[in-house]
Amino acid sequence: MSYSDIRLSLLWGGDVGGMMKFYWLLIMLMLLVACQGTLPTAQPGVRPTYLLQQLPESDLKQRLQACQHNTFYRSDFSIAHRGAPLMFPEHSLESYQAAITMGAGMVECDVAFTADQQLVCRHAQCDLHQTTDILLRPTLAEKCSQPFVAADPTTGTSASARCCTSDITVAEFSSLCAKMDGVNTAAQQVADYVKGTPVWRTELYTQCAKPMTHQESVALFKQQGVKMVPELKQAEVPMPFNSRYSQQQYAQQLVDDYKASGVPPSQVYLQSFNWQDIEYWLTFEPEFGRQAIWLDERYEQPGFDAMQPDSWQPSMQQLKDAGLNIIAPPLWVLVTEQKGKIVPSRYALAAKAAGLKIIAWSLERSAPLKTGGDWYYQSLPLTATDDSAVLQLLDVLAQDVGVIGVFSDWPATTTYYANCLLNPKH
Repeated sequence: MSYSDIRLSLLWGGDVGGMMKFYWLLIMLMLLVACQGTLPTAQPGVRPTYLLQQLPESDLKQRLQACQHNTFYRSDFSIAHRGAPLMFPEHSLESYQAAITMGAGMVECDVAFTADQQLVCRHAQCDLHQTTDILLRPTLAEKCSQPFVAADPTTGTSASARCCTSDITVAEFSSLCAKMDGVNTAAQQVADYVKGTPVWRTELYTQCAKPMTHQESVALFKQQGVKMVPELKQAEVPMPFNSRYSQQQYAQQLVDDYKASGVPPSQVYLQSFNWQDIEYWLTFEPEFGRQAIWLDERYEQPGFDAMQPDSWQPSMQQLKDAGLNIIAPPLWVLVTEQKGKIVPSRYALAAKAAGLKIIAWSLERSAPLKTGGDWYYQSLPLTATDDSAVLQLLDVLAQDVGVIGVFSDWPATTTYYANCLLNPKH
């Protein structure tokens, strides 16, 4: 035994092996702390504090207040819905950067295609008239599927237009300015029609925000180190487009963009409302398909009831048996009220029992709840009477339903919650 071994033996009661194990554990702990210290920090800003002030006195409020002065980190629980469209034009560079700054660990690009069959980030294929300045650009406005039509007060006809990504090329799309979603349906002039931002949002950050192609979003997200949650949007033109571009080619092109950029499947969560898209990825791109997200809209089926499993077709078990691993319904489907409390719905319990992971959508998509009911909170008529319900609902989703992530129009709130109560660093 060497002199150093004798010293270790004296310090550790004769057990040199135990002492070495202790040192290895200490080294691993130091490495873990060092790795945590390199995680990207987040800036949740003032909105979580604003919501906390409205929250009734409770254990939840105390626990959330206790971490107000902590350092916050990026979290995969925080999923950016279209970026941060509560204040920034959706699917724009500025909106994505704001979401990442607020700590979103996963960021969404809704995907549509252009006339030259290139993929771009848009919530709907035919929403350019309400999310960009295309109608203010005469040469591009002429290409819209339906040009601007003024409101007619005498007949009660609303102003309208229809401009699609498939009406223009990707170069023309990239020349546009993204704006806050909304139109003024009472407008007589185009300039007034595009001014339709809801009063509870803001136009403070709309100085010609940059729209993003899908490939640009991939490059940005890869550079920023966030995971990618693209949604293949439903085509609003007959498919195959131009008699040659099929739905399957559309679904494959989305995956090919990630392969070409060297993004591993583990960083990508493909989404679609269209079950045939999910089946396609499961069959032809299984590495990407195994964490594809089916956006569940079975609530539109006649007779659907979130509390009645017999009303869901197909069943949760059938979905799991088909290869689905992640399901994503709207917020209200996952919860209900019971004796004055928010509790998981039978839908949520059945999804978990079948082994499905759950993602919810979309928090803070709503007008202030004190102004009245909202579609996203329709199963909580007694609870969702002010914005403190945002935090109450989030807590039930995380702790009782067990969702793995929540889409939000303002990711700071989900980032704040995740740091405080799911994966606190302090």
